[in-house]
Amino acid sequence: MRHVRIVVLLSAVLLLAASCGGPEPGERQAQEAEDLEEVRAGWVSAIDQIGLPAALDLGYFEEHGLSVELAQPFPTGVDALNALQAGEVEFVQVGTPTIGAILEGMDLVYLGNYTGSSTQLGIDETMALVAAPDSGIDADDLSTLEAKRIGVSIGSINHLYMLGVLRDVGLQPDDVRFVNTDPPDIPVAIRTGGLDAAAIWDPWPIITTLQVEGAEEIIRGGGHLPFIGYIVTTREYAEQNPDVVEGFLAARAQADHWMRQNPDDAAEVAVRWVPGTEQQVAEAAMQYNIEQLDPRFSACNYLALYVDQQLLLEVGAIEDTFDVNEHFLPGHILAVMEEFAQYFEDLTPIPEDAQISEDYRFDPQEAQAACPGSEDFPV
Repeated sequence: MRHVRIVVLLSAVLLLAASCGGPEPGERQAQEAEDLEEVRAGWVSAIDQIGLPAALDLGYFEEHGLSVELAQPFPTGVDALNALQAGEVEFVQVGTPTIGAILEGMDLVYLGNYTGSSTQLGIDETMALVAAPDSGIDADDLSTLEAKRIGVSIGSINHLYMLGVLRDVGLQPDDVRFVNTDPPDIPVAIRTGGLDAAAIWDPWPIITTLQVEGAEEIIRGGGHLPFIGYIVTTREYAEQNPDVVEGFLAARAQADHWMRQNPDDAAEVAVRWVPGTEQQVAEAAMQYNIEQLDPRFSACNYLALYVDQQLLLEVGAIEDTFDVNEHFLPGHILAVMEEFAQYFEDLTPIPEDAQISEDYRFDPQEAQAACPGSEDFPV
């Protein structure tokens, strides 16, 4: 009888709402949908970028007032930036390719991290170097990389990772032959002998070792570079849409928190969204990914971008650098960190000296002193 009374009462409430001219349920949903700001976002086909589709699947964007449409995953960050420049998307998740884009005149701003660390400098657990069968590359003697054909996406984070590996083992970029290769093409290139090895982000190292008999993961991570992976938009868009920016960052931070707590469920999201990814591959890759899910900004993130520019300049990959202060826009993620502290409560606290304010001005020496692990990199 108690259930009947509840049903009768609920029916009476609904009838009263209808008699007062309130919208029907379908009409309310339509009104709510109309109130959402429409946003288009781009991402790269990689496990460490899966927070964007995860936020979409889980409804977090709607919770923060946004209706987000995802572009088909791009092969590299360069392709994602081309889409941003063409006005096809408003946000992208990208790292190293922003350096070349800014130097070429694209007015980008960094809003938050999709991967990286705000508590230390050298972190690269989502990267690996995979060698072909009989490549002659010895994991215990990386000088054997000399003269090998190594697949990378020129201008992307895996290219920078490989430059860091070479520097750390005493080789020059000219000591190897870089072959520009899109990540999905790497397993075939390794199998058919087109490459001796490839440096790439997850899930492709794991996929390659599973698909190519005898292929071997030579290096995993290793702290060879300060990893950079930012949520990016144009300065004009950020200035005109501050509430959208904060809603987007809040939803992404919420998704990162969920993934850190539920890595196997996050792996299922990756299987649905990253073409050709099997459950066992996604679960293995996600264990590395969650180590770098830190959307916060600190002096360490400024320093990471500064150091990576210096590394690219040293090897002649770029001819100039830019002032990182001019392209970080930290106020929005700082506001999210304050308003939604629960999304960050499981993360290691940012070192006090590395914490920043909205008007923070980066100084390389001060940031190096504040960020653990920075002593191994040129500042």
